[in-house]
Amino acid sequence: MDTRTLFLAWQDRRTRQWFPIGRLDAESGYRYRYVAGVQRAREVGFQGVHDFPDLDRDYRSDRLFALFRNRVMASGRPDRHDYLRSLDLPDDADPFMILSVSGGRKVTDVYEVFPKLTKSSDGTFCCRFFLHGNRHVPEASQKRADRLQPHEPVGVTLELTNPRTVFAVQIQSDDNHVLGWAPRYLVSDLVAAMSETPRYFARVVRNNEPPIPRSHRVLIEMRGAWDRHEPMQGGDFEPLVP
Repeated sequence: MDTRTLFLAWQDRRTRQWFPIGRLDAESGYRYRYVAGVQRAREVGFQGVHDFPDLDRDYRSDRLFALFRNRVMASGRPDRHDYLRSLDLPDDADPFMILSVSGGRKVTDVYEVFPKLTKSSDGTFCCRFFLHGNRHVPEASQKRADRLQPHEPVGVTLELTNPRTVFAVQIQSDDNHVLGWAPRYLVSDLVAAMSETPRYFARVVRNNEPPIPRSHRVLIEMRGAWDRHEPMQGGDFEPLVP
């Protein structure tokens, strides 16, 4: 993962579909640009981000933009250590590192942040994400998810008939319980890895206990490789401003 580049995704509440809409880079300061996925999002009702009203503007700031800054727990909070531990991060993690794992998710809105996937010189990659959709699986599967242990391997399966998104990447326990799914905005890149090479696998990093909500309960790490595919380039991820 490239923790110096983050993407902003928007969810259509009606279809539950996610669209990458913006890109945030930490260069000499911070830079935000919309990406091509925002055009598809507009077709289904996206009205724009209040902080970034112009699609064709190159936004720059010496300080992290408020939209992202407000999604990071304040450094003075007494529960910050426990929060970072739930993300499997050290106490000195910077805002970009925190957002790359936490997703900056809030119960009250429809945005999520995720890091740019990167391909190493030997074609391999590593990404982490919290299990999506766990509340939609049967109770027996939820209970199985509650028993997951750190380092426990989990299965990764391409789902071709998902009622919400058609294509999905399903995460399963070794005893065949459907635990949930990978985030929708990672699917095309993960599917490319699954189709190009058999060298992919996933494991549990953390299984956080209540009162942490289910959306941040099971942290998964997936590793794999691409032979030809270049992740998160072109298509929805292409910046509207070069």
